[in-house]
Amino acid sequence: MLERFKVPAKDIVRVPEPSLRKATAAIFEKMGCSPSDAAEGADTLVVTDLRGVESHGVSNQLRAYVKQYNDGELNPRPKLRTLKETPGTATIDGDRGLGIIIGPRCMKMAIEKAKKVGVGVVTVQNSGHVGAVGHHSMIAAKADMVGMCVTSGGRHVLPTFGAEPRLGTNPISIAAPARKEPFFLYDAATSAIAGNKIFLAERVGSPMLPGWIAKMDGTPVMEEMMSPGRGNYWQLPLGGTREQGSHKGYGLALMVEVLATMLAGSSSAMLGEPRLAQDHFFAAFNIAAFTDVEAFKDRMDAMLKELRTTPPARGQKRVIYPGLSEAEEEQDRRKNGIPLHKEVVQWFDSITAELSIPKLDRMKK
Repeated sequence: MLERFKVPAKDIVRVPEPSLRKATAAIFEKMGCSPSDAAEGADTLVVTDLRGVESHGVSNQLRAYVKQYNDGELNPRPKLRTLKETPGTATIDGDRGLGIIIGPRCMKMAIEKAKKVGVGVVTVQNSGHVGAVGHHSMIAAKADMVGMCVTSGGRHVLPTFGAEPRLGTNPISIAAPARKEPFFLYDAATSAIAGNKIFLAERVGSPMLPGWIAKMDGTPVMEEMMSPGRGNYWQLPLGGTREQGSHKGYGLALMVEVLATMLAGSSSAMLGEPRLAQDHFFAAFNIAAFTDVEAFKDRMDAMLKELRTTPPARGQKRVIYPGLSEAEEEQDRRKNGIPLHKEVVQWFDSITAELSIPKLDRMKK
């Protein structure tokens, strides 16, 4: 997480992980979710916060989910339906269930298939937001597999040279285990900046950087500026402009449309009226079906260590690899609490009082 997105020190309220988990699960139960589903949803959000990915943790997401449940857009008791299945694949109708809850279930299904045939792939249509895709990929990595998760949906991002949005932020994640080194975990949007990080920037008063957003006529904004407010800009694909490689982000976003939407038997969100439902892709590659698992982990350790010990450029402290800083952040936050913005804690106090559930604990200073 870039420093510009972090909560300013003066606005931080640290809360213990167990209390945040308990309160989040209780909110999901009040929305009508079963205790097991509520616990799953809380786990996805809280682990995301522990790893420092505030854009997809409770800060931005939980209140949006509460609104969607209250508006009847999400189904708190979905009945997943298998539309098509083979030994290595499955296509699931999510019955408008929240993706952060049904996603782990689908990845575990992919893992079980991969144990039998080497590779397991599960696609999901008609589902709610899946949260941080890296969370689901890590489920496979912890099972000695290479995990992959991508998701599509929404119309916020312009195609290169476009004046109207056609794509979602369409993130991609891949995770792989190592032996001693923190696991490799790549998790990134195919837009120049994740939409939720724009919301974080607005909360903490941080400016937009050049190439993140475009004017309403599609013209890329190539100077630093404060957010013009939701509904007054479009997002740009990764790269920002064609000269900076936006065609690559655009192409990756379309790749996600093929894997998550088309393979799920659904239609792209760019066709027809905007819709809440999103489509997801979960894959597990059983390392043992390709090579020796222990040798794989040793080679991963060697590669990741080589990256971590690369001499840094002048003015830089060190080289990191995807997943390293998140693992370090998790260790710190488990010990010292999760830093939430005071506005987020105020929302928690309000919603817990409204739902008659215990309020969040605060860490002692």
